[in-house]
Order: sequence, then C-alpha cells, then structure tokens
Amino acid sequence: MKLSTFHRGRSIGLQHGFTLLELIIATMILLILTSMAVPLARVTIKREKERELRRDLWEMRDAIDRYKDAAERNAFQTKVGTQNYPPDLETLVKGEEVQGKKIRFLRKIPVDPMTNSSEWGMRSMQDDPDSDSWGGQNVFDVYTKSQGTGLDGSKYKDW
Repeated sequence: MKLSTFHRGRSIGLQHGFTLLELIIATMILLILTSMAVPLARVTIKREKERELRRDLWEMRDAIDRYKDAAERNAFQTKVGTQNYPPDLETLVKGEEVQGKKIRFLRKIPVDPMTNSSEWGMRSMQDDPDSDSWGGQNVFDVYTKSQGTGLDGSKYKDW
C-alpha cells in the first residue's frame, strides 16, 4: 500500500476521519435503532410489573384462603359476621395465636407495583363484586387500585 503519492512535485498523504455525510448517516442509524429500543424497553418494564402484580395478588389471596381454612378448622376464634375471613390485611401479617404459637399468613403486605403504594383495594363477602368501596366486615378479596390497562387489554383492577 502506498502511503503517499507525488502529484506535481507535492506529497499527498492519506486523509483520515469521517465526512459530514458519513456522520449524518451514522447519527440517523443510531436514532432509528434507539427509537425502536425505547418502546420495547417500555413493554418489557410493563410486563415485569404485571408479573409482579399477579404474584402479589396470588400471594395475598393465598394467605386469605389459608386464614379462612385455619379458622374453619377452629384453630382460632373469629368475630361473628366475618364468615371466617380476616378482618383486614394487617391481621394476615400479625398472625393469630394457635395452641400457644403465633401463625402468620403473610410475611408483609406487598407494595402494589402499579401504584407504588401498600394500599390495596379490598372486598368483603357482603360487597358487590364490582364495588370499589370496602364494607369493612372482612377481607374476601384484594385488587389493585390502579386504573391502568394490562398488555392483554384487561383492567388491572379486574385481575
């Protein structure tokens, strides 16, 4: 490879660097790739939050069911009118005394990944299934207070 040539008595070296057109094209390619990656990242984050919401709802609903099962086996006394469901979510964390031992049904109340709050919507057995207000008699079910819609098109509060 010839590093320099003589042209009419002058030495001309090879030029290094990028032209303005090459820089513009490279920038445009980077912008296009970035614009494609941002929506994908948003969907990935939303999918992860939805996965966490499903797990948290399952965990709390399982704790409610275990509490009810234990109450129906007469492991501990419940208030009249609660139909053996817990009076609130905090009772699942605090636990109940069973034969001298404290049994906890939930390690902690999880933070709702959609609202970033530990406040969950609750329904009692006496509440209407579509109600957004809690009657306070017991905790039959929990749901997120988020008004958002999932990737599958369903409302988060209906999960």
